[in-house]
Amino acid sequence: MAGHSKWANIKHRKGRQDAARGKAFTKLIREITVAAREGGGDESNNHRLRAAVLSAKSENMPMANIERAVKKGTGELEGESYEGAIYEGYGPGGVAMFVETLTDNRNRTVSEVRHLFSKYNGSMAESGAVAWVFEQKGLVIVPKDGVEEDDLMLVTLDAGAEDISEEESTFEIYASLPDLEAVRKAIEDAGIEIERAELTRIPQNTVPVEGKTAQQLLTLMEMLEDNDDVQRVYANFEIDDEELAALTA
Repeated sequence: MAGHSKWANIKHRKGRQDAARGKAFTKLIREITVAAREGGGDESNNHRLRAAVLSAKSENMPMANIERAVKKGTGELEGESYEGAIYEGYGPGGVAMFVETLTDNRNRTVSEVRHLFSKYNGSMAESGAVAWVFEQKGLVIVPKDGVEEDDLMLVTLDAGAEDISEEESTFEIYASLPDLEAVRKAIEDAGIEIERAELTRIPQNTVPVEGKTAQQLLTLMEMLEDNDDVQRVYANFEIDDEELAALTA
């Protein structure tokens, strides 16, 4: 899990949110719309939609926007037609990269993603080339303030959580997709604040990177995440803490 957590920490230490607030809203609205279209508008029976709505609330998106996105997904309102597309590749240093997108124009999206891989010393790969590296999980992020790790473990493990990772200012609780909602609810019922709940992918192994390779990799991931069509980027890398401090100073 270190590769995923490391990237989350890097984004935090570089002071980046998911680009600008408007860009974050755009991506979340697309995710909510597609989740509702594919799994229905009932959050209790749609794990993906529930996670997307929680993420939207954590970004302080107005409920009217969320409800409108759900209705567009279920067909109650007219809206744009987005479809999911996955792109796989290798970044600098042979790092496996998995890019999730939601787009209304596949040709545009694949062209832009391919351009970024090429520009920053990476390469696209065929479907399935690196997908096996990343296991899909549910993730609940809890602020550390006022929360004891032992108490959190008791609450979450009983609800089906598989692992807890302590980061600089948060705890990250991982669960299988079917158990995500039960874990989220157990934390909520215990009166513990939830910063975000979402679906994520965890690398099964990591590749150490440093120097120019590390810098190119970080830049590639930032540029991919800044693309409007890209929802999430995963990579199986590790960077030494001292190296990271130098790169993000």
